This record gives sequence, structure tokens and C-alpha cells, in this order.
Amino acid sequence: GGKGGNREQEIASISRALKGIAKELNIPVIALSQLSRSVETRGGDKKPQLSDLRESGSIEQDADMVIFLYRPEYYKITEDEMGNPTQGVGEVIIAKHRNGSLETVQLKFIGKFTKFADLDGFDGGGGGFGDASYTPNALPGSSFDSEGPASGGDAAGFGAPQTIRLGSRMNEPTTPFPKSSSFGEEPPF
Repeated sequence: GGKGGNREQEIASISRALKGIAKELNIPVIALSQLSRSVETRGGDKKPQLSDLRESGSIEQDADMVIFLYRPEYYKITEDEMGNPTQGVGEVIIAKHRNGSLETVQLKFIGKFTKFADLDGFDGGGGGFGDASYTPNALPGSSFDSEGPASGGDAAGFGAPQTIRLGSRMNEPTTPFPKSSSFGEEPPF
């Protein structure tokens, strides 16, 4: 930020710069922002609102989309307004969408992995998912879900988990890079 500027001016400058980069390069930019403490002191369901964004004026103005993650359980809210249990439930709240509709999507929250997943098959208790239907998204035999060290199979390598790595073609150009119009030379990369 500039000399003598306050935090709100600094955030506004960063927000405008990110918006400029997104427009100039025609890319999406994802920025994270803290919520102000007013959410915790507010009564009711404590769902975040645009005005809860910390130093929010410029973020709210510059953003094409504002998306909040909300878990009533975090605020020790055990039932929603319809009386349904909130354990293991989270919401993705699209609070601003310049080119689309505002929506709220309910998801199950799997705290063990700090993961949101589809609500299909949600059992409403026991940590937010049915034990019989839940399968973690980790490599079989990895140490991700175990208490002890990973099992690597026997000394000959039999029984070790198979890992397949696929190469990315993301950086391979689909069309040739255009030559510079002023010098007619190839790009330096």
C-alpha cells in the first residue's frame, strides 16, 4: 500500500489490481478474504453477507463473483430453520454473480478430511456420511487415512500400491505462438 494509506485503501488497491490483471490476461483470479467479526456477534443463523467481507467495499464492487463457505455447526447451531440437524452439513453460498443467478448449494462436510462432497446418500449423523457408502479419495494403501506409517508391501515390492501418473499437455500450445509484428522474430520461450 501507499504511505499514509489505511488498510481499506490498501485492500482497494489490491482489489483493483487483481481485477485489472484478470481483464488484461483474460483469466479468472481467485482471491480469499476474511470475514469481519460482525458475523459472530450477529444473531440468527450467522450466514455470511457481502457486508461481512473485511474492508469490503472494493472487494464487493470489483468482484464478479463472491462465494462463501458456511457451516452452521461451526457456530454451534445444531438445527436449521426447518428443524433439520446441521451436523456434517455445509453450504456454498453464491452471494454475488455478475453474470448469473445467486444460489445456495448444500453439501456434506467431511471434517476428517476438511472436505465438502455431494449431499447424495447423506445420513444426517455420524460425522456427516454413511460409513458403508463413504470411500476416501486417497490412493489405496497410502498413509493418508491411517494412523501409522504407510504399508509399502513386502521387500520384493509386491503388494505396494500402484501409482499411475499422467503427463500434462497443458503447456503445449495448440496453435503456433504469433511472431512479434514489429521485429518478425520468434518468441524467447
